[in-house]
Amino acid sequence: MSTLKEKASMFQQSHVTGKPLVLVNVWDAGSALAIQSAGATAIATGSWSVAAAHGEQDGEVMPFHLVLANLARITKSIELPVTIDIEGGYGRSASEVKGNVSQVIHHGAVGINIEDQLPGGGGLYAVEEQCLRLSAAREAAELADIPLFINARTDIFLQNGPERHNDALLEEALIRSNAYAEAGASGLFVPGLQNQQLIQELCERSSLPVNVMVTSHEPSPKQLAGLGVARVSYGPYPYLQAMEHLKELGRSILMGSSRTNISDHL
Repeated sequence: MSTLKEKASMFQQSHVTGKPLVLVNVWDAGSALAIQSAGATAIATGSWSVAAAHGEQDGEVMPFHLVLANLARITKSIELPVTIDIEGGYGRSASEVKGNVSQVIHHGAVGINIEDQLPGGGGLYAVEEQCLRLSAAREAAELADIPLFINARTDIFLQNGPERHNDALLEEALIRSNAYAEAGASGLFVPGLQNQQLIQELCERSSLPVNVMVTSHEPSPKQLAGLGVARVSYGPYPYLQAMEHLKELGRSILMGSSRTNISDHL
């Protein structure tokens, strides 16, 4: 069995520009086991899916101790490296982020997603403040002697509609990419960006490997590889698809049961 440090190194090395790591986001130990058995090389949680599976809303509404308990069940159930989405770090101050990241590592994660969206979705942290938070996360990893993969998420594109995704917004993302890299980030996550020309330019100019989120079968990982993407994730898409299949199965069973009961009385 690999040590946590070995898993962290393996996970770090799996981010290759043009040969992306593909992550099918999970929400609990059962879904993690399913994706591991499907041939995954790493496991990633998605905060929206984890919250929904626990009857909560996204946005750090789910208590952090439950997030950690869920993470612990996942890491104890599988052999693969695990990266966890901790939204904004469950704390505004750098010291809170540092403490929470330490706990995440203690519970077996080798990577985190941490976003620059302000709590409640009202804009973004200033670059300087977010860099302090990222530096604190890196300090926690160094104290634990783990090469934690810090996937710095910027919500620049998510907070602007696709019609506003242009070169000016790309330049803002690149400013954050460079600053986040200096603060200790390992990768840049850009949910909401789907314009393939902008994705390619971002990958070419970013000082960090780029993670793109897709919420359907298109664009495919192969197409994104050609644009220079290093990581592809699916966010809430797997959970939503699984719940749709569950509802369809439920309807089929319940309708069949109803017809059987009626016929039994004829």
